[in-house]
Amino acid sequence: MTVTNSFIAELVRDANKLDHLDDYQKRRMLERAVTTIRNMRETIGIPPGPGRDSLLDIHTVALSIERGWHSDGEIRNALLLAAGMIRDLHIVLDSKTDISIVRPAG
Repeated sequence: MTVTNSFIAELVRDANKLDHLDDYQKRRMLERAVTTIRNMRETIGIPPGPGRDSLLDIHTVALSIERGWHSDGEIRNALLLAAGMIRDLHIVLDSKTDISIVRPAG
């Protein structure tokens, strides 16, 4: 199993045993996921851009966990969303697919 696959499994496992994690552990897992997704996007060539980005939603949940602003269900969803995003990016990286972002002129 690759490091990426192990991390995906860890995210899913933590989402399923959320009641056994403290706030620091929940936040740390989401922060690791955000960093991983950013790095993978950069490797693929996906630039950060304007508009709504699920990565920002995940990061917002991570930063507000210790304030109690999110339910366990919302934290679980953020962990699973992160796992899915990493899985998708891992597939793109493994397939060596070239991605080109074309911005409209003007």
